[in-house]
Amino acid sequence: MKQPPPGTEERIATMTFASIYPLIAEVEKKGRTQAELHEVIEWLTGYHENDLTSLIDEEVSFDTFFEKCTLHPNAHLIKGVGCGYRVEELENPLIRKTRYLDKLVDELAKGRKMEKILRAAE
Repeated sequence: MKQPPPGTEERIATMTFASIYPLIAEVEKKGRTQAELHEVIEWLTGYHENDLTSLIDEEVSFDTFFEKCTLHPNAHLIKGVGCGYRVEELENPLIRKTRYLDKLVDELAKGRKMEKILRAAE
């Protein structure tokens, strides 16, 4: 089971959600909408659009972002490879949650149907 190198958790923990949001918002270039992006983020974290705006304005770290969220009970159904790591095998909770978000946004950008992304049929 391949795990990220030492120091990865600290680097991710201190990154701000505000610094990453513009990158994930690029799903619009792939034909998806900001509303769909927010739906995916809300499904995973429970954060509504107003919450996301506040978190961006406050420049909260990923550590705080995931610490304050309510992870969806079906998040464990997110499986597959993201950034070279099998998401379901990641041992570190913060890295796993970050990869959950990355995997969902990637599926959205690739045109996967929302009901599949949101693990509705699983």
